Amino acid sequence: MDAQASEKMYEAYYMRVYSYAVTLSGSRELAEEITQETFCRAMTKSASKTASFRREADEVTWLCTIAKNLFYDEKRRQKKTGPIPEDAEADGKSIEQIAADRDSSFRVHLALHALEEPYREIFELRVFGELGFQQIGMIFGKTENWARVTYHRARLKLQERMKTDEN
Repeated sequence: MDAQASEKMYEAYYMRVYSYAVTLSGSRELAEEITQETFCRAMTKSASKTASFRREADEVTWLCTIAKNLFYDEKRRQKKTGPIPEDAEADGKSIEQIAADRDSSFRVHLALHALEEPYREIFELRVFGELGFQQIGMIFGKTENWARVTYHRARLKLQERMKTDEN
């Protein structure tokens, strides 16, 4: 896979794979690691002739399968290392980090709630419902491209709102 194709795949599927990894792990930090490793493996496997994507399923399905396997590998590795000492923090997070994550999540949901339609619904269908753009377009009776553009605009509006809320 050439660099341009790898970059396109990364841009197209990063959020879906990351969201899936967050759902599996319950941890943003672990999800980021899993997502990065997923794309790294996908790109290296695609470069080799033996274990590349065979087009038997969607690329996102293939990527999520890699992410799931990486998550299970991590769980097995953690199990082998033994029990966590009692004085260790839960999931390696301090109370401050847990509170910040909850606060951050709450702020995202507040900003999302304030988004006008159809941006809010499309963002929710894409991120929380894990639907593809073609499916979202079908729900609204529009094209796949319309769903992509509207989702992108929703993301920008959400980011903008998050920045203004911080100040």
